[in-house]
Amino acid sequence: MMDATEPVRVAVPQQRNAPRDSRKAVFLDRDGTLVADRGYLADPEGIELLPGVAEGLAALLKAGFLLVVVTNQSGVGRGMFPMTAVEAQHQRLKQLLTDQHVELAGIEVCPHCPEDHCDCRKPAPGMLLRAARRLHLDLDSSFLVGDKCSDIQAGAAVGCRGVLVGADTGDCPLAEARFSDFGGVVAWILRRNAEDTGG
Repeated sequence: MMDATEPVRVAVPQQRNAPRDSRKAVFLDRDGTLVADRGYLADPEGIELLPGVAEGLAALLKAGFLLVVVTNQSGVGRGMFPMTAVEAQHQRLKQLLTDQHVELAGIEVCPHCPEDHCDCRKPAPGMLLRAARRLHLDLDSSFLVGDKCSDIQAGAAVGCRGVLVGADTGDCPLAEARFSDFGGVVAWILRRNAEDTGG
């Protein structure tokens, strides 16, 4: 089990002839962060944006961030629903966001159970690394937002600054900030980004 107080940094492999990795992203957990957490959700109609999420994501896009969802969906590995159900949920998520003029750069899914010991289930950073390779991201300039310490651990492993959101997030020493609502998260990220860029 990964130690929540001492993240192990993972080297990010570079692609030959790839563009310089200079794009920044905000990685976003799904359930409990962007949408209501309904446990092992199978029905796409259960996807419901939390208050302030669409407006906050629009502000992050305007600031130049790419938006990447990274979500553990072990219900697939447990045989509770097929991957096609998750894909249908994400079609609904993208439609809800498109209606608010928000476009995601990607959605990364881990369908495995904890017992599979894969490299993509958070707190492992595999989903972030996949997105970084595909989108040529500068992980040190990126952020991760989640409602659990395992989310924050995944980001810390590759150099992303982590922010917890929600009323009951538990203790996580790796989180740089914690807010009860998504608007607070966005305001904090935008302040940190302005400090980084001298804006």
